[in-house]
Amino acid sequence: MAQPQEFLSDEQRRTLLEILKQRFEENEQRHEKMGWDNVLLKLDENPEKLFVLHKMEETGGEPDVIGYEAETGMFLFCDCSKESPAGRRSLCYDRAALESRKKNKPESSAVDRAAEIGIELLTEEQYRLLQTLGEFDLKTSSWLETPQEIRERGGAIFGDCRYGQVFIYHNGADSYYAARGFRGILKV
Repeated sequence: MAQPQEFLSDEQRRTLLEILKQRFEENEQRHEKMGWDNVLLKLDENPEKLFVLHKMEETGGEPDVIGYEAETGMFLFCDCSKESPAGRRSLCYDRAALESRKKNKPESSAVDRAAEIGIELLTEEQYRLLQTLGEFDLKTSSWLETPQEIRERGGAIFGDCRYGQVFIYHNGADSYYAARGFRGILKV
């Protein structure tokens, strides 16, 4: 779903960049040897991505750089909040799951909200990578991009970390819980 291009005010931009820089510097283990100046240059070249990062921040994601794709020259920003972002919980998996519920429908779905923000749900591989960079989802869980063959059977996958282990589970795609949200990734 294409979103209209939006931009931040100078004050919002300055504030967001300060937050991102501070988080970047405080969490070097997530992005060793990448350098904030290189990230800032990419953000300056792509101001529309700043608006997406702003929306990630507003919904509790605490985005930070977790990788770099040498083949594309893009930095990977991911939601790095300790728990699944608070502003993105109590959602079923996707639109089809939302529409299939007859009663007690959640407000929206993880896939729809991700599209509204301008991010993609983490894949299982990306989620496992994130879990090597810190401790995440110790009390919550996060919907993950679900393989089509699972989704066609009515299911969806999510992950969390318990007992020092990363677990990937399945659930009905129409389920939703106060402690389950989603994490996203943005390439800049």
